[in-house]
Amino acid sequence: MQNMVIIANGAAYGSEALFNSLRLAIALREQDTSLTLRLFLMSDAVTAGLNGQTPHEGYNIQQMLEILTAQNIPVKVCKTCADARGVSALPLIDGVTIGTLTELAAWTLEADKVLTF
Repeated sequence: MQNMVIIANGAAYGSEALFNSLRLAIALREQDTSLTLRLFLMSDAVTAGLNGQTPHEGYNIQQMLEILTAQNIPVKVCKTCADARGVSALPLIDGVTIGTLTELAAWTLEADKVLTF
């Protein structure tokens, strides 16, 4: 069984980096259900974890994260990044939690592959 971590830094909307990281995560999971996959959102990507997104057109980051969390894939937002952006006190999508750099370090050490976007 392979262990993979995806670290996303891009803003939820306006850049496609986060969108592409989620597309890849969903595709990886579809191709290998035994894959241990973890997603860590940093920098401006922490805003993607906010509940209640209603984009008027294009993709919906919340729906993509809900697909992943429904498959028990851990999704964490960086506490330091969330605090800096005022996100920590706001409601997060079900299954998305606040994480720490220490947790990301542990995930990284356990991973066979780490992908960054």
